[in-house]
Amino acid sequence: LADALRAINKQSLNLAAQQLFLSLALAQPGPDSSLTGASEEQAAALLRQWLVRRLPAAVQPQTAVIDSGSGLSRTQRLSAAQLAALLQWAWTQPWVEELLSSLPLNGVDGTLRRSAATPARAHLKTGSLDDVAALAGVVLGADGRRWLLVGLVQHAKAPAARPALDALVGCVAGPEPI
Repeated sequence: LADALRAINKQSLNLAAQQLFLSLALAQPGPDSSLTGASEEQAAALLRQWLVRRLPAAVQPQTAVIDSGSGLSRTQRLSAAQLAALLQWAWTQPWVEELLSSLPLNGVDGTLRRSAATPARAHLKTGSLDDVAALAGVVLGADGRRWLLVGLVQHAKAPAARPALDALVGCVAGPEPI
């Protein structure tokens, strides 16, 4: 699973992400154990239940709209607060280092290899649709502390916000430590 997630996250393999999402429905007992029997609705319901059990009520996890594993959806919705709460929860898990290593490292690999922010200081997942630019993950500050970062831009000119998102990462990372 760690290898599959690393490939999915680093290269943004949307089809593989969708297949993993559908496999959630297969984890539940039922009459059909093939991927053809797994529906997006079943997987989405399981994922929403999972979010409600793990995220604080203050971020209203029940309002999350999930209908795709790839995120390539005009109806899917997670707020910045919900995404930040999910990252905070993940931070407390014993597998957090595996999660971080699956995320693109800015200026080094995956979808962030061309990032203009200080290289090798942030593990972030990017997201793009027409009118949407997003990133979320963990940034290493100059003081050695790790910071959670979530940036979501929804606007007709969202792709033009990429330099601003890079600047945000740079601001959080600060100058390189000596």
